[in-house]
Amino acid sequence: MVVNRDEKSRGPATSFALVADSYERGRPGYPEEAVRWLVGDEPRDVVDLGAGTGKLTRSLVALGHRVTAIEPLPEMLEHIPAVAPGAGAILGNAEVIPLPNAFADVVTAAQAFHWFDHAVALPEIARVLRPGGRLALVWNTRDDSEPWVAKLSATIGSETIEHRDAAGPIEESRLFGPIEKATFPWVQHVDRATLRDLVLSRSYCASRPLAEREAILAEVGRLFDEHATEGTIELPYVTEGYRAMRR
Repeated sequence: MVVNRDEKSRGPATSFALVADSYERGRPGYPEEAVRWLVGDEPRDVVDLGAGTGKLTRSLVALGHRVTAIEPLPEMLEHIPAVAPGAGAILGNAEVIPLPNAFADVVTAAQAFHWFDHAVALPEIARVLRPGGRLALVWNTRDDSEPWVAKLSATIGSETIEHRDAAGPIEESRLFGPIEKATFPWVQHVDRATLRDLVLSRSYCASRPLAEREAILAEVGRLFDEHATEGTIELPYVTEGYRAMRR
């Protein structure tokens, strides 16, 4: 299964609204090296689109950037003041960004760009970027080269980022210059409860009927028990970053 292409879980009624707390507890953040590559070292005005519970927002704030988080789900947005103090938090979406023209130096989207209506969102992103501003995208994808992680992906659905998820729509828009890509290794240390929340936070699981969710969680629990050491396990990721300058 390709990442998050379950059309039944898309749109305003997305199942993420029902699992916001699990999303905050279970999803990994992003390595500092990747965040610096995406946005730069000097303080900038950053708009974090599809910010969720602020997994990237908090890293941007910690590096000194002036951040405005935009998120369509109130259940997700309400986490941001606590985890990213000082960031603005606005209810909105990538297709109608509630900000003025030339507002930002950088627009980011973490684990979110593939949800956007690209034909509408990319001109909006270009509108709120200053001349020479940057679009920066990032995803964490589980590293299935680790055998137990491959078994996990077989249970909860695999994650991949394809050309049509990232570079393709940007190229087709002709609003941005050449796309740069970089990858970064990343490890999340999880206990049993955190792994359960991580699984619950995925649309593949969250959108399933209760009996199916419980069966998935039971199998994940068995995997954890087989491979954990002293109550924790390392869950490896590859963090994939993309960036392109506004023309």
